Amino acid sequence: MLKFNINTNSEIPKFQQMVDTVTNALAENKLHEGDQLPSVNAICKTYKLSRDTVFKSYGILKEQGIIESVPNKGYFVAKEGQKVFLFLDTFKAYKEVLYAEFVKNLNKNTIADVHFHHYNIELFKKLITESRGRYSKYIIMPFAHKDVADIVNLLPPNKTLIIDWNTNINKVKNKLYQDFNTPVSKTLQEADHLLKKYKRKIMVYPSFTYHPIITAQAFEKYCKDKGYEHYKLTNEEELSVRAGDMYFCVSDRMLGHILEQCKERKLEPGIDVGILSYNETPMKKFIYKGISVISTDFKLMGQQAAAFASNDIEMDFCVPTKIFFRESL
Repeated sequence: MLKFNINTNSEIPKFQQMVDTVTNALAENKLHEGDQLPSVNAICKTYKLSRDTVFKSYGILKEQGIIESVPNKGYFVAKEGQKVFLFLDTFKAYKEVLYAEFVKNLNKNTIADVHFHHYNIELFKKLITESRGRYSKYIIMPFAHKDVADIVNLLPPNKTLIIDWNTNINKVKNKLYQDFNTPVSKTLQEADHLLKKYKRKIMVYPSFTYHPIITAQAFEKYCKDKGYEHYKLTNEEELSVRAGDMYFCVSDRMLGHILEQCKERKLEPGIDVGILSYNETPMKKFIYKGISVISTDFKLMGQQAAAFASNDIEMDFCVPTKIFFRESL
């Protein structure tokens, strides 16, 4: 009987951990067509999970065509199909949008086995090495490290897709990426009528971020070309929000600190201070009457990744980036 690995301290939702357990077992040939899965009641009792959590995970697996339910008998593994290795950096709100769209658009007989590397090069190497030969397609979200290209090149180039970053991995021709430079410059120009009302322009680029530095460089060039007073804040301890400043933030953690200081100091976003964030999430349109955002289209990225995973196609696609104007500017 399949055993679920549920980590109550993980940032990954419990229902997703259940989905991952089943897809991992299939990828490792521990589950096969016709195998019966534990009942909802048994899972709830054994793992102290709610029925909603279990039904949600089984519902997702049914939608993907991985399992099927038989009345009065239970849940069984459906016919085996293609298995795809999806390797993301972290599980954040905007990555959840990408993942949801990816799963939604996969062929019914395609199973996604999802892993996260958390920018750890040893984990990155270990999981890619162990995945070789076990999947029909490999979808990899890399990061800035000197060994990443050599590790990714261990995978079959025609079956591998690099997503999010357009890195110099020469053997892999399939790329699905966003441009962190030129569209940023264009969207800042588009927002200039709002940005110019603030005295200082501050790039919030904390030392702990993995966001590409070229975004900060594009912001600096924009400010220099316009003759605006500006500087880059890298030490989170030095953040001190004050009236007349505009903050362009690539970290949601720092965005939270900015909003917290605005509340403490009775500063109104869009009036006393300006706030521009990077990467759209479902909640940013509702926080403080809405946070203005520069973002790529993560839904489209998920759709395109699913198209590569489900079909025998080549891909070299730059996902558009645009600005969403809201009350914070």
